[in-house]
Amino acid sequence: MQQHVAHEVGQGDTARRRKTRERLLEAAYEVFAETGVHASSVEAITERAGFTRGAFYSNFDSKEELFFALAEREMLARFNELQQGIDEILPGLDATSATDSVSVSDIVTSFLNLQMDDRRWTLMQSEFRLHAMRDISQAARFLEYQHDFRLRLAERLDAALASVGLKFIMDSVDATRMIIDVCESAMQESILSNDKSPNVATSPYAVRTLPLVIIALTTPL
Repeated sequence: MQQHVAHEVGQGDTARRRKTRERLLEAAYEVFAETGVHASSVEAITERAGFTRGAFYSNFDSKEELFFALAEREMLARFNELQQGIDEILPGLDATSATDSVSVSDIVTSFLNLQMDDRRWTLMQSEFRLHAMRDISQAARFLEYQHDFRLRLAERLDAALASVGLKFIMDSVDATRMIIDVCESAMQESILSNDKSPNVATSPYAVRTLPLVIIALTTPL
């Protein structure tokens, strides 16, 4: 009986801790996007989440640790969206349709429409990139995070291309980096243009450029 009660208490503690962690992550997401990583204090994050400093430090060692946990959460969410697009859009396509410029444009637009609203994500990544450039102690970990993101995305793009009889003409991680650069540039331009709902899918630059980039970077298997 005591063991059963202890197990239930342990599960409750785990659930509460997970909920606390998620609230801290979401609060940090908002604060980082609003004021930047450097200017964001632990107090500002905990106040936004409705917790104390103790709650913060029982879950994270630092703001930077929290950022990477948040980055992992958002990366997985975006990969799930991409996989959904692969599962829904690619079946039935063939290499001929995938190399036609009009078809590629339609396919790319379909993928982009599945993506999440990335205004906060773009702001936060830009802020942390600057933070890492200023703080050399964070630079290596940020570069490692970037490489991991590109590598995992490249694996999914390789699989998606192979399903329609295509492959990258160069190292897939380098090709993926070029595609990411176009998307990030499009998002930054949308934010700077004061778009009310900036999104890669509605960016004229991305819609115009991405299909051409993908055609240039791929060849039939």
